[in-house]
Amino acid sequence: MGQLNSMDLPEQGGHLRTDTQADKPSKSLWWLWVLIIAGIVVGVWYFRGVRTPSEAANPSAPAAAGRGRGGAGGSGMGSFSVPVIVAAARQGDLPIYFNGLGTVTAFNTVTVRSRVDGQLINVSFREGQYVHEGDLLAQVDPRPFEVQLEQAQGQLTKDQAQRKDAEANLERYKLLFKEGVIPQQQLDTQAALVGQFDGAIKSDQSQIDNAKLQLTYSRITAPISGRVGLRLVDSGNIVHANDTTGIVVITQLQPIAVLFSLPQDQLPQVITKLRAGVQLNVEAYDRDDTTKIAAGKLLTIDNQIDPTTGTYKLKSIFNNSDNALFPNQFVNVHLLVDTMRNLTIVPASAIQRGPQGTYVYEVGADNTVKIQTVSVALTTANNVGLSGGVNAGVVVVIDGQDKLQDGSKVTPTMVAGGNGGARAAIGSPPGAPSNSNASPASKPSRAQSGGSRR
Repeated sequence: MGQLNSMDLPEQGGHLRTDTQADKPSKSLWWLWVLIIAGIVVGVWYFRGVRTPSEAANPSAPAAAGRGRGGAGGSGMGSFSVPVIVAAARQGDLPIYFNGLGTVTAFNTVTVRSRVDGQLINVSFREGQYVHEGDLLAQVDPRPFEVQLEQAQGQLTKDQAQRKDAEANLERYKLLFKEGVIPQQQLDTQAALVGQFDGAIKSDQSQIDNAKLQLTYSRITAPISGRVGLRLVDSGNIVHANDTTGIVVITQLQPIAVLFSLPQDQLPQVITKLRAGVQLNVEAYDRDDTTKIAAGKLLTIDNQIDPTTGTYKLKSIFNNSDNALFPNQFVNVHLLVDTMRNLTIVPASAIQRGPQGTYVYEVGADNTVKIQTVSVALTTANNVGLSGGVNAGVVVVIDGQDKLQDGSKVTPTMVAGGNGGARAAIGSPPGAPSNSNASPASKPSRAQSGGSRR
């Protein structure tokens, strides 16, 4: 028995050492599990502490969330309300515009040059000044032309005196010829001499007129009314009649012209109006085609179509009393060709297109939308004229259509100025203030291709 105990003790001791070594990893894992469980408890406590106040503030949130997910027996779309922006259709007229790109062109542009040679002794204009026809611009030294005038006048006086003497001799020769003292040849020679002096007197008079004309040309005046540019020659320089640069450039700004082009497909409508004597209105807009600069009239059209571009040119005239248009300025031109009457007008953003054609989302009295097929008669700027489908006063969705389908519930907001007087508080809960003055989400930009029929 003692032998057995002595043999078992080492084995039992050995087993005890093995169990102690195995317990060390178990203790480490036990602390890890404690930390994990503690973290889970803290997370649950934090979640419940945050969620409970929000549920107390909005008790219907869980129910609404349940309905939004469709619930156990209902449809999700049946109770979910989509916020949208709406506007009311109205009755009115829409203009038909042809839009083109144009360039402002001065009616007259003159490079003022000297018509005589001489020294420029005076410049009478200011750069950028508006001058009238006949105003003095510059002065060339007139003294050489005054000397020429005096010489021509002196020569005229001399030739007039010689003619007077020759004419007196001619009268004496006539008496002598009657008495037979002198021959016919001498009389004819004296008569020819008088004629020569007559010619010399006419030549002298032309020299006088030419000298006076040079004196007139020494005063350089404005040939047209307009705005002068930068001075090209300074006072004190010698100018010549054949100078190419000139002294200054005058540009006529009132009235002013705008040249623009339109596609050849639009030519028949324009030319029909012109042949009927209709005066077509033209509007000029800035480069962004958003701000109206001036209004004018169509003057004429070109006599041929450009085969390289398939367009034809038109010329319009503007009074430009405020000098808003400037030569070589780029503008967008809107030509008013016609006006369509009594259309139902809706914002362009309300129009949708699908397999069934062109349609809008019509909002009913119960805030339920319905797909309504429409017929588009005209699109111009941000408005669409309808010839059928909806009537004036009908409320249509203009923003948020991507979340809608036929029969969807909506929470409409009427845009400012959207004819929302009758239904200003549409979609608002009882006792809520009207939202008819809400600003639209975004303002549509002007359409570049406005005015085209569909």
